[in-house]
Amino acid sequence: MGRVFNFSAGPAMLPEEVLKTAAAEMLDYNGSGMSVMEMSHRSATFKGIIETAEQDIRDLMSIPDNYRVLFLQGGATQQFAAIPMNLMRNKVADYIVSGNWSKKAFKEAKLYGTANLVASSEDENFTRVPDFDSAAFSPDADYVYICQNETVYGTRYTHLPETGDIPLVSDVSSMFLSEPVDVSKYGLIYGGVQKNVGPAGVVIVIVRDDLIREDVLPFTPTIMRYKTQADAGSLSNTPPAYGIYVCGLVFKWLKEQGGLEAMQKRNQEKAALLYDYLDQSKLFSGTAQKEFRSLMNVPFVTGDADLDAKFIAEAKARGLESLKGHRSVGGMRASIYNAMPREGVEALVAFMEEFEKNNA
Repeated sequence: MGRVFNFSAGPAMLPEEVLKTAAAEMLDYNGSGMSVMEMSHRSATFKGIIETAEQDIRDLMSIPDNYRVLFLQGGATQQFAAIPMNLMRNKVADYIVSGNWSKKAFKEAKLYGTANLVASSEDENFTRVPDFDSAAFSPDADYVYICQNETVYGTRYTHLPETGDIPLVSDVSSMFLSEPVDVSKYGLIYGGVQKNVGPAGVVIVIVRDDLIREDVLPFTPTIMRYKTQADAGSLSNTPPAYGIYVCGLVFKWLKEQGGLEAMQKRNQEKAALLYDYLDQSKLFSGTAQKEFRSLMNVPFVTGDADLDAKFIAEAKARGLESLKGHRSVGGMRASIYNAMPREGVEALVAFMEEFEKNNA
């Protein structure tokens, strides 16, 4: 079977050029006579891999010198705990809940201190980012937390909260490296890489120097302390070495494509193709409110569960893979990350048109 168009929300498709490079180097990386999977993370060869990867992501995101880049294990979900453990000096944090992942992070934070729910759009079934008032932030909050793009519900922030001197913490997993970002607006920004950057098992944390401290919550495991990992250059323990290597290949690929400005333009064009069709369709409808639509994750429904299931099955037979919506929402979801070519979105829209004609 040939390659399919994989619309999975994660683990998601990777650029074909990256996969071919990884395959070519599988048995012998750069004349070392071994795979990156096999080499010591203490070796000079791997040190070159991780240092190059860090420099490339710094270049792509224009990361200021007073921020550290940490390549960690555990995925984004582990950061739901690591963030309050490392940042809750006053044991107070404010959370804006806009969907499934920020809700999970909020629930986890309540185990470690006072987590305040500043705003939520759950009463609108998370079809939008909630309205929030900066005046409502707690004066003693250690940070304000958001999930900037909600994968399940397909919503994104159109503007960031104004938090003043309170550090802003953002989970950007499902929009990571899809558009330019001003890192200086955040105290900490992080993402699991399996949606838009690399294979599952790696999380990248970009954290400002002043937030890397000794005075973390006393029960914080040594391995989950940002200072432990920052001091060791992400090598305090054996890191997810092969995953970091693939991320590095993706960073190179992104540079070759023209950087994040070029990717943003492509992503806007791909999303417009799909949303424009949904807006005129009499069968399909998008579920996120227009103002808050994600460029990366596009959930949609027919309004009939049986028809949704038929669509998913027939799409799969056409090589349009993993279009089933999240179990908590149902319907369909097309994740159109950086590696999804325009041709994939065009093929999806063409099939939707055909399906609508045959099932009107």
